[in-house]
Amino acid sequence: MADLKAPLVRPKRKKTWVDYFVKFRWIIVIFVVLPISATLYFLIYLGDMYSESKSYEQRRKEHDENVLKVIKRLKQRNASKDGLVCTARKPWIAVGMRNVDYKRARHFEVDLGEFRNILEINKEKMIARVEPLVNMGQISRATVPMNLSLAVVAELDDLTVGGLINGYGIEGSSHLYGLFADTVEAYEIVLAGGELVRATRDNEYSDLFYAIPWSQGTLGLLVAAEIRLIPVKEYMRLTYIPVKGDLQALAQGYMDSFAPKDGDQSKIPDFVEGMVYNPTEGVMMVGTYASKAEAKKKGNKINNVGWWFKPWFYQHAQTALKKGQFVEYIPTREYYHRHTRCLYWEGKLILPFGDQFWFRFLFGWLMPPKVSLLKATQGEAIRNYYHDMHVIQDMLVPLYKVEPGFEYEKRQGDTEDAQMYTDVGVYYAPGPVLRGEEFDGSEAVRKMEKWLIENHGFQPQYAVSELDEKSFWRMFDGDLYEHCRKKYRAVGTFMSVYYKSKKGRKTEKEVREAEQAHLETAYAEAD
Repeated sequence: MADLKAPLVRPKRKKTWVDYFVKFRWIIVIFVVLPISATLYFLIYLGDMYSESKSYEQRRKEHDENVLKVIKRLKQRNASKDGLVCTARKPWIAVGMRNVDYKRARHFEVDLGEFRNILEINKEKMIARVEPLVNMGQISRATVPMNLSLAVVAELDDLTVGGLINGYGIEGSSHLYGLFADTVEAYEIVLAGGELVRATRDNEYSDLFYAIPWSQGTLGLLVAAEIRLIPVKEYMRLTYIPVKGDLQALAQGYMDSFAPKDGDQSKIPDFVEGMVYNPTEGVMMVGTYASKAEAKKKGNKINNVGWWFKPWFYQHAQTALKKGQFVEYIPTREYYHRHTRCLYWEGKLILPFGDQFWFRFLFGWLMPPKVSLLKATQGEAIRNYYHDMHVIQDMLVPLYKVEPGFEYEKRQGDTEDAQMYTDVGVYYAPGPVLRGEEFDGSEAVRKMEKWLIENHGFQPQYAVSELDEKSFWRMFDGDLYEHCRKKYRAVGTFMSVYYKSKKGRKTEKEVREAEQAHLETAYAEAD
């Protein structure tokens, strides 16, 4: 960790046209991306309102009709002539940095674009049945006024149910409920042969139920999910706790914020989040649901962080480092999506002056730019630049590993039958890049992945990965996945999860050779 105290001196990197394009990309963002984004958000909102105007019965009828279309389409595929099956969604629409070059190879498209409706909110069973393209903004808008919510809600509005199930899905309430997929009670899947099945943890498709999470849509096509609901209140009582010291002190402050050493369950908050601003300063935030009556008591401060002119949330939280610990009440739905407007730290890189009051007041209502449009306005050279010179990574690591060498409280946060893991998210440009120095992004990712494997951690595949196949199956246990791939005839129909996540272009020949290898061997032999 010595380089955190004194940055390594690296040679200066020779700038190319890409550097200047990225530096002045804000011009395109302001005059092209933001206006189109605002228009799209408005149209999507109208579409959501139209969907909500329909009865649940009508939505379910349309859902059944759309499922039949998917089944019919799959049965039209000629396995010997057509490419592997994937959705018709354009590559740049996906949120995240994961490489989607697999769609450059010849493929057989199945359109799931109509699957964006909430099919039922059952207050008695506390279950929401939704289609895979329902996003977090849409479902929180429907549930929170009922004093209900998904147990795990992703902060960014655009993240979809299908993406969170097939990908990562760890959020501020995961210390209580697990990953997003852990709150799912049933999946409705169209298999390779066109069969529609409902997989639960205890029916005949229980193996498929447990294999679906993180599978990236390579076992079948998800057409609906039944997700657990929890009761919530109108406000989030949020306490900002500044922590200063070395990395060990920051790590201890984070663990203490939600995993009390004395094991007192009443001290465990509903939400927890920690932000580290530099190697010696961080702010830990703990949230508990609060009623409207409590929030509006005399002396309590209410902060509507969702207003367009408000300071970006991570910058607002940083003020605790100067003024000390404080408490405020945030409307629940606004708290859920607190990072949407600024896209975490990314907004500052996209619009260097976007956090200034004048910009927030005049144009903040246009924020955020849609990630899909940002990706659509970049060519291959720009995409490769971001892969090498930018960091958008999450790491799932054992809680006691949040700081290397920090071993004396190994079991804090663990339960009798489970080990506590935590997410470490890193989003921004690396220091050497900001200083104009040489930086090998690929090598940095490889070192991170090596550390994760050695320390029993996991890397979500929405991000850029340098893992080769052998290392991939050292990080992940492929037994159940490969069992389901063969049992449900996904091999030869859907691309394998490793190859789908593999960095770089995939030609049709490479895709077919990779699938043939999976027909001949269960998975890459691991050490």
